[in-house]
Amino acid sequence: MTTLGCRLNEAELAQWARAFASDGHQVVPTPAQAQVMVLNTCAVTGEAARKSRQLIKRVHRENPTARLVVTGCYAELERERVAELTGVDLVVGNGDKQRLVEEVSRDIDPHAMPRMASAPTSSALYRAARTRAFVKVQDGCRNRCTFCIVTVARGEERSRAIADVVDEVRALATEGHREVVLTGVHLGGYGSDLGSSLTELTRAVLADTDVPRVRLSSLEPWDLPEDFFDLWSHPRLMPHLHLPLQNGHDEILRRMARRCSTSQFSELVERARDVIEDLTVTTDFIVGFPGETDDHFAASLDYVERIGFGHMHIFSYSRRDGTRAARMPGEPRGDVKRERSRRMHELAARCKREHLRRFVGTVRPVLWESGQRGDHGEVVYTGYTDNYLRVETVVPETVDLDNVITPAALVDAGAGRLVAELSAVELSDHAVAATRPRTRLRVVD
Repeated sequence: MTTLGCRLNEAELAQWARAFASDGHQVVPTPAQAQVMVLNTCAVTGEAARKSRQLIKRVHRENPTARLVVTGCYAELERERVAELTGVDLVVGNGDKQRLVEEVSRDIDPHAMPRMASAPTSSALYRAARTRAFVKVQDGCRNRCTFCIVTVARGEERSRAIADVVDEVRALATEGHREVVLTGVHLGGYGSDLGSSLTELTRAVLADTDVPRVRLSSLEPWDLPEDFFDLWSHPRLMPHLHLPLQNGHDEILRRMARRCSTSQFSELVERARDVIEDLTVTTDFIVGFPGETDDHFAASLDYVERIGFGHMHIFSYSRRDGTRAARMPGEPRGDVKRERSRRMHELAARCKREHLRRFVGTVRPVLWESGQRGDHGEVVYTGYTDNYLRVETVVPETVDLDNVITPAALVDAGAGRLVAELSAVELSDHAVAATRPRTRLRVVD
């Protein structure tokens, strides 16, 4: 099972994996081992659609005898084209995703079950997302950003009932997940169709589950009520906000049909930082949007530096047919977009280094996610602090930190991550004879 694109796609893939495991099927790590391959595609840009086509062709080449199921936004927007691609057996639109496991399972030969298939109540074989689980709480979007095709691909907003979300989070905690991330296409709009809100949902998850960490996925910088930041009085809600800015000039934001000005965004970040201690703010940013001039871009650089993001996802504008932006004049040349992207990436890296250095000399809780064995009997583990800073540490091979939360002394800031040391007590507490096997979900960026 493979996903391309947003965290919501990843959350859906995780849900399907658990459902397949509950039905008695095994989720295998590579296409070559599979009877059925499920691809969750993306089409947010023309480039994403191209990558989706490439991925479909590639996995079919890797296992031409497996049944190939394609779903996601690219499958929704270009069903006929996807259905005609070599090797595609079934196309499932976004509106039918809830029936995907049922439809696929019906056609799997029950006498050809893979070896070591899991028991109906077990998802132990799906260790790919055992550390952090993405929980889809909402789908669809009512915003109409001019560069985005998601409103067409995902449809109107639909929220899951609070009780359903709480039940899923409880089940994930029981299975061993240490962190859940609540995610949706327009997460801040959760509950608009139910007479509820994201604040109410988050409070319920914190009150009615015992998962150690709760994190919120991407939030548009509007639709957040005045009391929203009061949620962070609860220590299990992680001090990290991903607030997509998209551009640093008001004229370009208006062309994008974004519902937030630069001054409003600044006020929001300032208010959040005042309330949430040691907050990390990350963002998405588009360079080279139609109509963006050198002056607009220079203003964006200045604005980004003043905000000081902990991390930025930077994209060069890619025209997507079916969006209003695709019809706008004034798109910068490719070489101009590449140069602007380079300069913004350089600034983002500098801002990130400065943010990381703030925490050198402190101790923060880290959820350790994966370990790689070194050449001299040591294991290099990576994980994330509560405020979503990537951390690395080196421990003896007798220490197993997989899916463990420990306090860690942050002693240095390297290239895009912090270096940590664990106390002798922590090393002793997690010493074992051998580490557990690991299986990883394939996530294609």
